[in-house]
Amino acid sequence: MDDHGIRFGRIAAGIGVSDMTCAVAFYRDVLGFHITLQNGDPVIFTIVERDAAELHLLLAPGYRGPAFNVAHLFVADVEALQARCVAAGVPIIKALADKDYGMRAFVIADPDGNCIDISQP
Repeated sequence: MDDHGIRFGRIAAGIGVSDMTCAVAFYRDVLGFHITLQNGDPVIFTIVERDAAELHLLLAPGYRGPAFNVAHLFVADVEALQARCVAAGVPIIKALADKDYGMRAFVIADPDGNCIDISQP
């Protein structure tokens, strides 16, 4: 296969949500993302970004998150974000711990039950 000229850029996780207003509030107010695009009336698609991270929120009425991680966010201060999540009452699925693969990580659930792994080397 000839890969000359093929280059991949960032990839953004698509995350299903049952209530766009609630999901946007969570990602904005708890995790500190900002809205960069919304589409539809009512809104059915939202892009949120923070630094190099980008998530695409997709409205799916009745949606419930799967039992596996839908995204992995790498951060510079995992302890500070974990404390922020605890203070906001975010469900912690896996407690903050040092992992055998060289990361310090924890897993949260968003309002729809989407599991998000948050870690730092």
